[in-house]
Formats: sequence, C-alpha cells, structure tokens
Amino acid sequence: MPSTQERFKIAVLDDYPDVALSVADWSVLNGRASVTVFNDHLADADAVVERLQPFDVICVMRERTPLTRAIIERLPRLRLVASTAFRNASIDVKAAEERGILVVHTGYTSAPTIELTWALILASARNLVAENISLRSGGWQRFIGDDLAGQTLGLLGLGNVGSPVAKIGKAFGMNVIAWSQNLTADRAAEVGAELVAKAELFRRADVVSVHVVLSDRTRGLVGAPELALMKPTARLVNTSRGPIVVEADIIAALKARKIAGAAIDVFDQEPLPLDHPFRTLPNLLATPHIGYSSRGLYSRFYQDTVENIRQWLDGLTTE
Repeated sequence: MPSTQERFKIAVLDDYPDVALSVADWSVLNGRASVTVFNDHLADADAVVERLQPFDVICVMRERTPLTRAIIERLPRLRLVASTAFRNASIDVKAAEERGILVVHTGYTSAPTIELTWALILASARNLVAENISLRSGGWQRFIGDDLAGQTLGLLGLGNVGSPVAKIGKAFGMNVIAWSQNLTADRAAEVGAELVAKAELFRRADVVSVHVVLSDRTRGLVGAPELALMKPTARLVNTSRGPIVVEADIIAALKARKIAGAAIDVFDQEPLPLDHPFRTLPNLLATPHIGYSSRGLYSRFYQDTVENIRQWLDGLTTE
C-alpha cells in the first residue's frame, strides 16, 4: 500500500473516444497520482484483473467494465472506485465495502439520452441512414418516410427520460400513451400522456420507446407476445438497456418484417460481437450505446471524477 507521499496509480477504463484527459483538468492530481487511460475494452475477467492489479484507483465509465466480487477480490491494491453517474449496478458495492474500498459517483443528466431517443425516432422514420448512403453512392431518393404528426407514441416508462420524450412527442403533434408497473393516470396526464394497459400500448402505438430501468421486473419486458401485438407499420426504439427487450425475439420480428423497423442503442453484450445480426439487419438502425456520450456530459463525468479523487487524496493526508 503506497504512503500518502507516494504517487497513487489511477486507471481510466473504456475511454472509447479518447477524451478523458482533454475534457477535465487532471493536473490537480500532479505529484500525488499518475493516470493511465485505456481506450479499449476487455471482456475477459482474467484479462481485466491482470491489467488492473497495479492500480490503486479505478475509474469506470458507467457499466462498461463490471467490477464483480470475483474481480474485486483479486485486486489487493484497490482503494477507490470512481464511477460515472449516480448509480452503477455493475459494481459489487458490498464486496468493495468488505475490503475497505470506497465507491464514489458523479453528477448526471438525462438530456443526451432524451436527445438521442428523438434522433433515432426521426432517423428511423425518415430512413436517414439509407438515404444518406444512397446519396453518397451517386443515387437519389429511395424511400417515402413515415409521418409523426397525428401518430401515436407509446412510452414504456415516464421517468427522467420518458417524461421529456413525451413532451417532445406532443410538440411533434403526436398522441402519447404510456404504461409502466407503477404509473398512475394523474402522473401520465402531467406530461400530456394517457395511461393505458401494456397490451393496448403495443396495439395502438406507431412508435414504442423503452424508458424503464433494468431490474428483475423489467428484464424481458418486451418479447414475442408484445411484438406480435404491434402494427406491421410500427417501430420499436430502445435507449434504456438491452435486456429489457428479448434480443432473439426482436431479431425474429425484424427478419420476418412483423414490424417496420427498430432503432436500438443498447445491447445484451457490449461491445456488440462482430457477427451479431444487429450489425446487418436492413430494417434496424443500431448505434453503439451513445445515449450518454455527449461532450457536456463527458466533461461533467470526468471533472467530477477528478474532484472525487482529489477529495479522497486530501482525506488521506489528514488521517
């Protein structure tokens, strides 16, 4: 264990766009800590342990690299886990506490995910990717896009993301319906939505958008029975978490063209395997979990992370 006069080693994991050092001032840690940034992702637990054994502080980006009990128990130097956002279900907090490892979090805003949700809805409805590819290859218009005004937006969940998505849907002139396990009619009405039964939502909606938190209750919430209720002209959007939608069932529905299309930012396994059907289905718009990947939110994540580490180091000097 290093003394408070020695340099602590900090690992920043899964910085895919390579921005961690540029969006925050890490120089406040100079003289007390050295920072190593990893831009790649390791899925194998043994490889993760081998990489992280020299480090005292690990900075994780959301749930990209889970810190399970099995991993934490094999990292004897680990003193601090600095996670982004205000919760991280992929960290075994109990295992950390048992070993005296502090887990800290950062601020967060849902705005980037709300914005991406609408980018996906619009891009899917108007076939923007295919039209862009056509234009770049020398072609011209290939499709007729779907209207949103006058259509029905069905929201699974009206929380921090679902509620603003509902208000934007109303601004587009859409009829908004919603359902979740604990949603009330009064709460739905506050954002201009109508509370309906789950089955009715899937039958009526032209766009179904998922905005519930992943839990035991919501895992597999959308599967073959729900997809079978959807109109053949309807679309499914998921910017929440992959396992909420049964992956095999949405793949089957898209292959059979039971629905018009889907737009998905989240997956059961991330990064997505190279041979995954989601990479090639023509009626799927897929993005690599970029809902929270905005410059403003990344700045907040890493600035708060640096401050969390600074405060922790300051606390060590007073012990």
